[in-house]
Amino acid sequence: MNTPDTITPDSTAQRTTSDSIGPFPRVGIDAVALKPTEVDLSRATDLAASTLVIDYEGREAFPDDGTLRALAETAEVRVTTPVRADGLDPMGDDSLAQSIPAEVGRVLVAGHGAYLSEAESQRAVAPRFGEGSEQYPDAWVGTEGVERAALATGATQFELLSRSTERDVRALRAAGFEGEIAVYAPTVLSDDEDAILDAVGAYVSRRAPVRRALPDGCETDSAATGRARDVLLAASKDFAIVGDEETVEARVDSLHGVGVDQIVGYPARGLDELLD
Repeated sequence: MNTPDTITPDSTAQRTTSDSIGPFPRVGIDAVALKPTEVDLSRATDLAASTLVIDYEGREAFPDDGTLRALAETAEVRVTTPVRADGLDPMGDDSLAQSIPAEVGRVLVAGHGAYLSEAESQRAVAPRFGEGSEQYPDAWVGTEGVERAALATGATQFELLSRSTERDVRALRAAGFEGEIAVYAPTVLSDDEDAILDAVGAYVSRRAPVRRALPDGCETDSAATGRARDVLLAASKDFAIVGDEETVEARVDSLHGVGVDQIVGYPARGLDELLD
């Protein structure tokens, strides 16, 4: 019997595969992440991707039922749902969660503070992960800073790429973890330094180790110079997947090689890079 979060092979009428022609499948990336405030989600039906992961950017930007159903006709679809947010709380108000079509899966996360009220941000994560993974046993669970709570669910682990990802995954596998591991990474298919910084400089600057290393008040895009530019370019290789297709493919192969099952690439330069 299928749970509301179970995605069966027959649930997509025109499912594409990783063998389809397209930049991400070509370099081995397994899934495409989409931000609803940055792209027209309807265009994603043309992507050569077998899995789509829709980021959470607030309730106002949450895709409607029709959009989700249309996407689910062409790919496996998962929506990121912060378990502390009103409307998505498995231990409280879950009215928005109940509106998600049955054929759409979940990625249970703690939620970014930018999208949570003060009251929501005070809610406990671990019990909500536990309850959410019981309600949606096919869910992915995780993100930065909540790894232990996510691991306790036994569900597919959802992590942000970092400089320690390969070491951490090796350790998990060596300790006997046999569940699936999914890693989210902003991706830039270019070796042009300015293009890389314009696409992911701001993102990597917010990661804690990078933030501590950057000079105060520095630019974080292609305008960065000196030490700031050096730090950002190095961090782009740690916290994102960047480079020409050969370089990106090698990084993806390395992640798969240590035990990562799903690499979720966020096209940091937009969908045009994947559709052209």
